[in-house]
Amino acid sequence: MTVIKPPFTEETARAKVKAAQDAWNTRDPEVVVKGYSVDSKWRNRTEFFSGHDAIKQFLKRKWSKELNYKLMKELWAFSGNKISVRFEYEWKDADTGRWMRTHGNEHWEFNEDGLMQTRDMSANDYPIDESERRIK
Repeated sequence: MTVIKPPFTEETARAKVKAAQDAWNTRDPEVVVKGYSVDSKWRNRTEFFSGHDAIKQFLKRKWSKELNYKLMKELWAFSGNKISVRFEYEWKDADTGRWMRTHGNEHWEFNEDGLMQTRDMSANDYPIDESERRIK
């Protein structure tokens, strides 16, 4: 696989976003973590953590609750070694069986090797009917 490194152009920023989307849609923490530096710092809503082990634990916990997870990411802005995305994903709540949609934004910062060293995420969830699903 080609490593996409900063500084980003529109073409490489779009490719980086698509690669992240594809990795997350595997729902495999071992695949996802490969895109992050070993000391990557995350803010995910109200959680703050860093490092591969914490990322894997977070993702395992996330996908044990968010079943049938399917994600769409869209490039919002880029400059130098930074990319911002808008995302939307749908999932079925493991506790309630209710379908949910999540909308949010992420701001990413990459090291010179093209690995994400900072991920800052904000999101909102709301219930939907299964018939309202857009991402399948």
